[in-house]
Amino acid sequence: MTETELFARYAGASDADRQRLFRGLPPSGPVETRSNWRMWGRAEQIAPAGDWRTWLIMAGRGFGKTRAGAEWVREMAEACPDARIALVAASLSEARAVIVEGESGLLSLGPVHRRPAFEPSLRRVTWPNGAQATLYSAGEPDSLRGPQHSHAWCDEIAKWDNAGGRAIAAWDNLMLGLRLGAQPRIVATTTPRAVPLMRRLLAEAEGDIIVTRGRTEDNAHNLPLRFVRDVRRSFGRSLLGRQELDGEMVEDLPGALWTRAMLEDCREDGPPNMTRVVIGVDPPASGRGDACGIVVVGLGADGLARVVHDGSLVKPSPERWARKVARTSDLWNADRVIAEANQGGEMVGSVLRASGIAMPVKLVHASRGKVARAEPVAALYEAGRVRHAGIFPELEDQLCGLITGGGYEGPGRSPDRADALVWALTELMLLPRGAPSVRLAL
Repeated sequence: MTETELFARYAGASDADRQRLFRGLPPSGPVETRSNWRMWGRAEQIAPAGDWRTWLIMAGRGFGKTRAGAEWVREMAEACPDARIALVAASLSEARAVIVEGESGLLSLGPVHRRPAFEPSLRRVTWPNGAQATLYSAGEPDSLRGPQHSHAWCDEIAKWDNAGGRAIAAWDNLMLGLRLGAQPRIVATTTPRAVPLMRRLLAEAEGDIIVTRGRTEDNAHNLPLRFVRDVRRSFGRSLLGRQELDGEMVEDLPGALWTRAMLEDCREDGPPNMTRVVIGVDPPASGRGDACGIVVVGLGADGLARVVHDGSLVKPSPERWARKVARTSDLWNADRVIAEANQGGEMVGSVLRASGIAMPVKLVHASRGKVARAEPVAALYEAGRVRHAGIFPELEDQLCGLITGGGYEGPGRSPDRADALVWALTELMLLPRGAPSVRLAL
């Protein structure tokens, strides 16, 4: 197929058809054709027309935000040899790993003979025509005070450090230096979070700011089918799924003990070696099919607690949830199970005993409401003493539904998962070791 024929077929093709056309090109096909992003990128990944100053791409994971940002930078650099571009990420390591050297980063795009060179020691990317880009960390706002730029790409702005107003300070310093060239512009790509900088940009999203929204499924033809299926299954119908996959900015409830930003700040890839493991259990209030909260929390050698597993069940029978607790304790080599016994009392002990559980079980009785019990645990998060070794959508939705003063506005009739977490973290982090307790010998 000649290049003329290819463009003719492209003109009337849908986004999905164009992607199939692109994948059908032989590796030896025309270099310029294969690297023509305006030809092969989806419409929402192409910079909008008009006299805008800021283009905000706010979309779910896997949408193709990074590729869109990198291709825009490449286009600006190749079109303007005098371009001076700021590349800003949450940290310098992320700027290098994602923006520059990532799979969709600047070093992997375009014909080989037009690709830029990267000088890590200078934090500088230089194109053959002389255009330059410099890497910055949003965690160091003062590094953006003074340098001047013609263009900027800010990646994952919702992840920028908000402590002490750093994120907004970094953005403002960048904007003050965006004064080179005839039409200075900035592209910001992010999965949304309800943080001050995002709120401000969306409030200003008129005229100079253009917002593009999108979902994970919009890029499904470029993603493994299993990835799309698995992430949807993992997030289910949770509010976190709407944020992470559908690109919606889920606002925090006024007075919530936990915020989305707080939970994102405490997230890490996986648990370290743990010195102690506790399972919190909030049994169903009755045999009518209420949910059972089952949450595993471990204590690391660094003294920090890690939430490592949410094995909660919806509408289980007593035998089923007890067996699940027993299996979970075996899987995580737990040291103790903490189970609330306010409702069910002896029944809780009986069903756990029948399940064959092999470690001590501590039955606890709540003298305060769920929210009052949760407040000291929320303070542990604020102090940076708790980490989430993964993403737990349903549990995190419930945490964000607990309101100071006693209210609950999260999913479900009761915050069963959150209550199980509170019992486990209270045992692990708030009670002195060796404090008297009531044990149920099983």
